[in-house]
Amino acid sequence: VGPKAPAASRNVLGVIDKVGVEVGKKVIEIRKRCRDLMAQMGGKTIHPVLGLPGGVSKAVTSEMRDEIKSFAPDAVEFARFSLKVFNDIVLENKEYLDLILSDTYYEKTNYMGMVDDNNKVNFYDGKVRVVDAGGRQIELFEPDNYLSVIAEHVEEWSYIKFPYLRKIGWKGFVGGNDSGVVRVAPLARLNTAEGMATPLAQGEYEKMFETLGGKPVHNTLAMHWARLVEMLYAAERARELSDAEELTSLNIRNMDLKEPG
Repeated sequence: VGPKAPAASRNVLGVIDKVGVEVGKKVIEIRKRCRDLMAQMGGKTIHPVLGLPGGVSKAVTSEMRDEIKSFAPDAVEFARFSLKVFNDIVLENKEYLDLILSDTYYEKTNYMGMVDDNNKVNFYDGKVRVVDAGGRQIELFEPDNYLSVIAEHVEEWSYIKFPYLRKIGWKGFVGGNDSGVVRVAPLARLNTAEGMATPLAQGEYEKMFETLGGKPVHNTLAMHWARLVEMLYAAERARELSDAEELTSLNIRNMDLKEPG
């Protein structure tokens, strides 16, 4: 709705008023279909009861596969549509673009995210990669080695623990090349990776970094753009995985587990 919008308009209804009722309907419809699929696979959308040590609690049925195959192409088109809306409303508005690029929301930090064997973004399986504020790789490790790379700082005024890189140490809540602070989430994952594993998302990934002046991007408000790129990637992957023969396999849990190191 914009940085100058009245407080009363900064909500879902204000967004619908800004982008139009038809766009609002699209958002609500695709969200409902997505959540229905999540409930089928995980039992519920909030705190799903799916993941277990060694696998999952429930197999994907052929009926669920059919629903995913029906949903995924629509999800891809919705993600592309969302990126177009973002382009038309945000990127074509100099005031908004200047806000994204402003020093107010700029902070140099390290970044961490999961990548596949080709250093492409992966949400599910892979190694954890860390790059410094200049985009140089400083760590690449298996998830079970997390505690050898990451430590946690405690403040007396918060229950939250603040992760930092052990090799640099805790220097306080500061950015810069000597800071141990490491950021995660969508923008961090795109900064950390060398691309996306699906073609449409790769094109949007390249456009984002070209527009914002290259990697890594330290402008925090670019997080929303990165989220849209990841949404397109997720939709493309859903479409790809819906065709995988093993999707409906009943071999859903491996009990040959290692003891924690």
